[in-house]
Amino acid sequence: MRFFRSLERNNRREWFQPRKPIFDEKVRASMIELVEAVNLGLARFAPEYVTGPEQAIYRIYRDTRFSSDKTPYKTHLAASLWRRGFQKHSCAGFYFSVSHKEVEIAGGVYMPGPEQLLEIRRHLAEHHAQFQKLAANRKLVALMEPLKGDSLSRTPKGFASGHPADDLLRRKQWLYYTALDPALATTPELYGELMTRLRAMQPVLDFLNQPLTRRRNGPLGEEAVLGKGVPRGDLGKNRAGP
Repeated sequence: MRFFRSLERNNRREWFQPRKPIFDEKVRASMIELVEAVNLGLARFAPEYVTGPEQAIYRIYRDTRFSSDKTPYKTHLAASLWRRGFQKHSCAGFYFSVSHKEVEIAGGVYMPGPEQLLEIRRHLAEHHAQFQKLAANRKLVALMEPLKGDSLSRTPKGFASGHPADDLLRRKQWLYYTALDPALATTPELYGELMTRLRAMQPVLDFLNQPLTRRRNGPLGEEAVLGKGVPRGDLGKNRAGP
């Protein structure tokens, strides 16, 4: 917590570089331990989402190429855990971060490619009643707040206007998110609060991943997920949905 508070006041390379060993040994090492503990918990009820720390933990360095904010470092450390067999952000997954300002916990579909977005919308169009029941679970909403995410202003092409699930079909993201007191991060209660929320979100994530795993495991395998003619390396890149 002290490191992130100081980094916010001194967000420049000249300050960070001499203190990088502190970051590695005190901050990143703690996140590695947390991810490893979370993976042990997930192995008991959602083993498909177990993700190694090296893949799960985001870099501290900001991508400033397209941002007016040119500060080089993030003032939080985050991790993302996604379903085995997919690339980060191409399917529904879990997310959490720690900073001196808050502990963030989230889950859902954040940045799907066009193929994944279409498959999820088709699945929702056919099974929207089931999804709405899962999404409105009282315990889930109490722990994570109502469903969030960016939406289109009108029904996407290929779906009938006035569909009973129109509000779901217009979405480009299906996300749960909550922010907790940062003081939680330095207590033993952090693990329990985090795992309770991941467990509550799991049924919704599994529902959103159903059409993706079904297509991936179909006769065309991975090619069906990527889409004909889409280079393998493009899966999971930040592409705008339709």
